[in-house]
Amino acid sequence: MNSGESPSIVDPVVESPGGVSYQPPATTPAIINPDNPPWGALAAFGTWFGSIIFLIFVPIFTALPYMVYAAARGTGGPSESFLADKNLIFFSVLGVFPAHLLTLGFAWLIVTRAGRYPFWETLGWKWPANFGPWKSVGIALLLLGIGMLITYFVGGKTTQLDELINSSYRTRVTTAILAATTAPLVEEVVYRGVLYSAFKRAVGVFASVVIVSILFAGVHVAQYRSNIGVIAVISILSISLTVVRAYSGSLLPSFIIHFVFNGIQSVLLVIQPFIEKSEQVMPEKVPAHLIASFLRLIF
Repeated sequence: MNSGESPSIVDPVVESPGGVSYQPPATTPAIINPDNPPWGALAAFGTWFGSIIFLIFVPIFTALPYMVYAAARGTGGPSESFLADKNLIFFSVLGVFPAHLLTLGFAWLIVTRAGRYPFWETLGWKWPANFGPWKSVGIALLLLGIGMLITYFVGGKTTQLDELINSSYRTRVTTAILAATTAPLVEEVVYRGVLYSAFKRAVGVFASVVIVSILFAGVHVAQYRSNIGVIAVISILSISLTVVRAYSGSLLPSFIIHFVFNGIQSVLLVIQPFIEKSEQVMPEKVPAHLIASFLRLIF
């Protein structure tokens, strides 16, 4: 199969009870190659752009009923007060869940051509021979260690995510759940799945790694623009995940790395307030300030 071709379709010959042979309509591809997907670069870019639109507007709609309620009661005040409203922040963060689900649904339509192709197989959701689970976990832990060192020694100002998770404990827990569940899944499907596969066929491996890494790191710059250390770590993570996808030829290792990377931080995010309380009693026991700087990497 040439690199520019879509996966081939084989129509099986079936013999009817009357002895007449015929070919039923094609339904599934005989050969699935994640590096030769049934979608192009334009569709891939549209999926990425759609994921951004969902993340911007869906949380607004989920928070809108509360905004109307607060305005009706006269508790909303000017826009500055709204932005400092803990309830508004919580409902906005909660809106990321449906935004992720809509993104996943949109990606499903592109990848499967509305059900014609198998979703996970077409994306390359399997363990390759050259990259197993333990290697993925090991790389995730290595990236976590690098991230901790950079954020600790480089430091930096408070980020937008810091302000968000510190607004209330329920927002902190919701953010942790998002970071450990839908975020790594949806981001890997969009970036290392849909985008990388299409760009690799269009412009080659090296250019695809560069483009996808820049797009992934770029969407996080707005959150972390005040902290160069966090931006550096996100960039390292982005490049690493994309290189693993290119090297392994599979999406699953990248997802596991991302899942472990976010999952450990999510646990720390939930227990951080309790660690900080214990540090006030026994400051020599737990380095809560180190955990706080490290947790800026979670999204």
